[in-house]
Amino acid sequence: MQCCITDLRNKDVVNKRTGARLGNVCDVQVDTCTGQVVSLVVCGRGKLMGFTAPREEHYVRWEDIEVIGDDIILVEYTPHPAEARRSSGFFR
Repeated sequence: MQCCITDLRNKDVVNKRTGARLGNVCDVQVDTCTGQVVSLVVCGRGKLMGFTAPREEHYVRWEDIEVIGDDIILVEYTPHPAEARRSSGFFR
């Protein structure tokens, strides 16, 4: 099965652990030596109470991808500690 980045951008990325929607694929990281995809960059929501806010970015390792379906990508995702702090909430 071949898949290109334009096909991935239209898919929702969902974390199997929590059932939460992480967002859509906005980029990929590629190992330039081997040409293999290292991770998907998933862009989350960009609004906070109607105001524009920085978009959350999640870096999902290729090994954490469980299923790439027609409409959705299921992942076993645990955020990096720095990433968890960044997206922990407004009042923290």
